[in-house]
Amino acid sequence: MFDVLIIGGGVSGMSCALVLGSAKNKAFAADKKIGIFTHQKNSSLQEAIFYNAYGITPGKLGSELLTESTHDLAASYPHIAQIANEKVIKVEGQFPEFTVITNKNSYQTKSIVVGIGSANTFDIDGLMEFVEPHKKALPEKQRIQLKNNDHKVADGIYAIGTLAGWRSQLAIAAGSGAAVATDILTLWNNGVQTHAHDSIR
Repeated sequence: MFDVLIIGGGVSGMSCALVLGSAKNKAFAADKKIGIFTHQKNSSLQEAIFYNAYGITPGKLGSELLTESTHDLAASYPHIAQIANEKVIKVEGQFPEFTVITNKNSYQTKSIVVGIGSANTFDIDGLMEFVEPHKKALPEKQRIQLKNNDHKVADGIYAIGTLAGWRSQLAIAAGSGAAVATDILTLWNNGVQTHAHDSIR
């Protein structure tokens, strides 16, 4: 049983995983089981190049970020399970007992974070009832988002990045994923407001 499964290995999903992973030395997070589906085939990063993203060398390819992010996550936080080459097709159950079904396996988890982009080809059975038109995209692009209140779709289900209704800027997606990670850490910490900072001190 996972405590949280993140669906999507792009900017928002990886940012969420990194912040959750960085809390590993906090007592309330030490025994938590975290996983991320790193299926990235359809990520918009595949065609991106960055000149306006804070902390990223100008001219960096999005495809390079996708590869580097999985390596960095494994090196820094090996306790996070990376599930590669599996596509989520169905979500069943309700908080705190969900089943996430992929094209190859099924997994049990207490919470789900969904960050797979806002294309109208979204087709995860069990989440379709939450789909609505994207509020910050041009209508002709036919983008979608999941209905949410400050990222929360339903108890135990969160949307991040463009799927939460944010615009497709790397910095916004990263912040969205990190925000949900801190919300989850706060829940794990019995509701005490919590975040995770790295420091040279």
